[in-house]
Amino acid sequence: MAKAPPTFSLKDQLFNAGSLGDLADEFATGVPGFDRDAFLAAALSGIAERSLLECLDWFADCAEPYLATDFPAMAEQLEAAMPPPLDPSLRDDDFGRFIHAVPGILAVRHGLEAHRDRALDLLWAATQRFSMEFYIRAFLNRRPDETLARLKQWAEDDNYHVRRLVSEGTRPKLPWARKVDVTPAQALPLLDRLQRDPTRFVTRSVANHLNDLAKSDPDAVLARLEAWEVEATQAPDERAWMRRHALRTLIKDGHPGAMAMLGYAQDAPVEVSLDMRTPQVTLGEALAFDVTLHADQDVPALVDYRIRFARPGGKSAEKVFKLKVGQVRRGKPLVLKKLHKLKANATTFELHRGVHGVVVQVNGVDRAEGTFEIV
Repeated sequence: MAKAPPTFSLKDQLFNAGSLGDLADEFATGVPGFDRDAFLAAALSGIAERSLLECLDWFADCAEPYLATDFPAMAEQLEAAMPPPLDPSLRDDDFGRFIHAVPGILAVRHGLEAHRDRALDLLWAATQRFSMEFYIRAFLNRRPDETLARLKQWAEDDNYHVRRLVSEGTRPKLPWARKVDVTPAQALPLLDRLQRDPTRFVTRSVANHLNDLAKSDPDAVLARLEAWEVEATQAPDERAWMRRHALRTLIKDGHPGAMAMLGYAQDAPVEVSLDMRTPQVTLGEALAFDVTLHADQDVPALVDYRIRFARPGGKSAEKVFKLKVGQVRRGKPLVLKKLHKLKANATTFELHRGVHGVVVQVNGVDRAEGTFEIV
């Protein structure tokens, strides 16, 4: 399993007496002899010292003593304890509740080796309540051929949560999840089916999958997007949305092929100037600068800026930020004003005093640079 996410306030929102009480009620309904109160007390007692994902494993630990030791019988109990499926009429953002990860955890623990088919049946049912994207990966790594065959079937499933699992579970860089040993040659045929899905929850996963893949194989991603454009089995607006979302990392990197696919010419005839309005900035205040673009003809422009942060020991680190997507009109300067807050005491990226740089990037090409000092 990849490094677990940190403990943060979301954990307290997800796991409390109310949510775990619901889970305890469901188990008590579906599992004869289940001690609701004992389970609830035990589950609540172990939250404080555990991260979010560790809590899920703990809840499975607390439930397991009340379940059958024979996995097929356990799977029947877990299915009997499941809440109703998520609303199948929705189209997006219906992820489910983290407390319903328990069947996936137990499917991996007890079904991976000796009861693969029954365990996959359990994941099929469970993902209609909470995404099983973390747990299907163990089956892909241990039994890839059989699991990929099942995913091929699931790509045609009537339930969009099952279809989404096919893409999300095979993503190369799924956040918080263990590495999955699925090659692009194995995953892309599945995405060929899913890219024409009518549900945004599925097509967003497809685009995220391609964005992951673009970090290691940009040519494969561009080729697939071109093929889907020719095939035209998805609505034009949705195809355009998927392209933008799938190429977002390549766009940040200024990849020529990605820029061209989105209609942004790297040799666009545009002049760019950068005015640093705050050459000195106090830590915790805002860096202010203006970017002005001139062109003798209408030019589609994707304008980003990179801040080149000075680090200790003479090193530097760059971050890319979005500024504007639009058009530079012939003979009409496009002036972009930006305030960029330089947060003090940031936990994810510490800022240091000294001279830093700003680079303006238009259609993936560096066009203007400036410096500022944090004091």
